[in-house]
Amino acid sequence: MNVRALARVNLAAVERNCARLTRASPRLCAVVKADGYGHGAVPCARAALASGASSLAVAAADEVAELRAAGIAAPIIMMGPVTPAELERVLAAEAEVVAWSEPFLDWVLACGGGRVHVKLDSGMGRLGTRDGALADRLVARVANSPELELAGAMTHFATADDPSDGFFDQQLERFSAWVTPLRERYPGLLVHAENSAALLGAQHARFDMARCGVALYGLDPFGQDAGERGLEPALELRSWVATLKPCAVGESAGYGRRFIATEPTELAVLPIGYGDGVRRALSGNADVLIDGARRPLVGTISMDSLTVDLGPDSGVRVGREAVLIGADGSERVSAEEIARRIDTINYEITCGLTRRVPREYHRDGLVLAT
Repeated sequence: MNVRALARVNLAAVERNCARLTRASPRLCAVVKADGYGHGAVPCARAALASGASSLAVAAADEVAELRAAGIAAPIIMMGPVTPAELERVLAAEAEVVAWSEPFLDWVLACGGGRVHVKLDSGMGRLGTRDGALADRLVARVANSPELELAGAMTHFATADDPSDGFFDQQLERFSAWVTPLRERYPGLLVHAENSAALLGAQHARFDMARCGVALYGLDPFGQDAGERGLEPALELRSWVATLKPCAVGESAGYGRRFIATEPTELAVLPIGYGDGVRRALSGNADVLIDGARRPLVGTISMDSLTVDLGPDSGVRVGREAVLIGADGSERVSAEEIARRIDTINYEITCGLTRRVPREYHRDGLVLAT
């Protein structure tokens, strides 16, 4: 390796995942917020658009600006709240915005107008209005204003990733009851609600467009096995063995001496740590792949390094690659496995990779110019 740590992103996998999702939805909005869930917003946006996505979605004004600066002209939905100053930038970039209040529409009009999606909070409890009557008024105001264009009506599901939770059907029923009469009043209205989990797991919840993020990158929205959903993980995280250290009985490694050898062994030190996004909570609670074998991560993860127990006769040499996320031979460490070990979600694992880890883009092994 030429760097201390590297995230390799297979854009061909993103393209195949996108094609898989477009077979399930008549229209796909690729969610590339949070730097494409840690994979890189611009390359992944291009890959998705080339493979059937019709639009993109982000959550912050700077994310809109990044895509436009890269020359991406596709429709962009800015889903998050914005300040008046940010709104002016977003609308100037011809991005679509999401509304759930009258004052927000006043801001949009003050900026000269734009394309607006109205959001009903059907149970997520975050953005959107719970008041169906207010949502109706917002839709009517947008539809009847020359400066505004009604781009869509939307909601977001809270429990689509838990098939055993009946709340999903309650949300679906509430949203359907709201949009059904709207469709009659506004023919051609774009209705969208499904996230990755709803698209892949709820055949009875189909509207005009799905907004998919996590599945686009080959991460399982249910936190299990992405392959079972026909998805390919797009990201691998690699580092390398910087040094080898014999460790005698009673000797330790890392802050707090959380690892003390009970038998002679050898430790590999990798130049990657929580400053790169490897969660400190994985200390003593993860495996790293070296030479095709699982090796336990031991000791406390530091900001810039971590230690792996190789055993006494591993044959591992300095310079060997180490895989923290991805495959090596017949072994694989998935983002889902890492997430389960620390009781979180796969989204957080990839989103947590910091800017200190360069991204290398390839298409099934053919490295692309960055």
